[in-house]
Amino acid sequence: MNKIIIVGAGFAGLQTAKGLITSSFDVTIIDKNNYHLFQPLLYQVATAGLSPADIAVPIRNIFRSQQNPKVILDELIGINPQLNQITTKNNTYFYDFLVIATGSEPSYFGHDQWKNFSPGLKNIKDATSIRAKILKAFEKAERIKNKNGLDKLMKFVLIGGGPTGVEMAGAIAELAKKVLIKEFTTIDTKTARIILLEASTNILPTASHNLSIYAKKTLERLGVEIKCNTTVRHISEGLVETNTETIEAETIIWCAGVKASSVKSWINVETDKIGRVLVNDDLSISNHSNIFVIGDASYVKNKNGMPLPGLAPVAKQEGNFVAEVIKKSIHNSKTPKKFYYKNRGYLATIGRSDAIVDFGWFTLKGRIGWIFWSIIHIYFLISFRNRLMVFINWVWSYLTFGKGARLITDDK
Repeated sequence: MNKIIIVGAGFAGLQTAKGLITSSFDVTIIDKNNYHLFQPLLYQVATAGLSPADIAVPIRNIFRSQQNPKVILDELIGINPQLNQITTKNNTYFYDFLVIATGSEPSYFGHDQWKNFSPGLKNIKDATSIRAKILKAFEKAERIKNKNGLDKLMKFVLIGGGPTGVEMAGAIAELAKKVLIKEFTTIDTKTARIILLEASTNILPTASHNLSIYAKKTLERLGVEIKCNTTVRHISEGLVETNTETIEAETIIWCAGVKASSVKSWINVETDKIGRVLVNDDLSISNHSNIFVIGDASYVKNKNGMPLPGLAPVAKQEGNFVAEVIKKSIHNSKTPKKFYYKNRGYLATIGRSDAIVDFGWFTLKGRIGWIFWSIIHIYFLISFRNRLMVFINWVWSYLTFGKGARLITDDK
């Protein structure tokens, strides 16, 4: 029986596994977490809109009605392509086909020390830590007497004006200016300053110009201060130095960029400057046609020669494609030669009931955009329970301005 190992249970890995569910294959999924995470909604956990369980589901639960695949909780540490063998922290495994779908992590552009002062948002631990940091800022402000200290606590700086930065900025503004206003007696939460820094000339630089402008104006109406053409030169405890000023803030959140997981440390492959593996047209790697790299870890160009973005639709289409390549290869059929991505659009939400949707041939914005964004995101959630819980929480939050996940769970 052909042994197929899939490392990583994000959208790319799961989609590959779903395409290979058949008794004729021996499929194993290996992941360092026991759950699949819907990363596009992490910002709502970080801003107390949803609980972690609303956007994550155990991997074993996804395949509970299937005998195949096997699920292993472990972490990849090495690949030996000559022996068709991988090494994990706890074991070694042989494969006939290997699919690497290990995703990405925050990139600090060579300044990894900034991570200590400006956390990124890539997993549940990050989200709950940022949530605690935001909520604690208000709690500390409630008891402080010093004005300078108060100003620093009531300032929230987000670095990076892409979708994550825009969504986080809107959600924190909503939290401070709509949700918490009646819950504190000493401070006025509406005076909180939310500052979004972006190095480009406008936020959401990959969206159409009109939608970028719309998003900027919408955030500004929510009270977000947007500083474009602003590059960060240094970050330290409670301090951000840019090309134009120095900002003191208790809460600094990194939304500026990502790099691929460290595939190059496991196997000798060529990568781009942020670690994405340069793959062949069929998403396999050079010299090893039975090893595939997909999702955020791979560098794949679109029809215009630009790298595909790290989005769920890209990952799912790549997973489907690789599953088809593997099946046809095993059955000695003609395999697909080249992966083509069908663009599913660009989406970003701005606050409580506003979003932009850009499909190129048509766009949506405002409340209708938010409704479309909500439907798409609920559809992508894995299980019915998760879809139902997110829908109920969103409706409750929309009608009452309530955020039921405002829990500080760390002990720092």
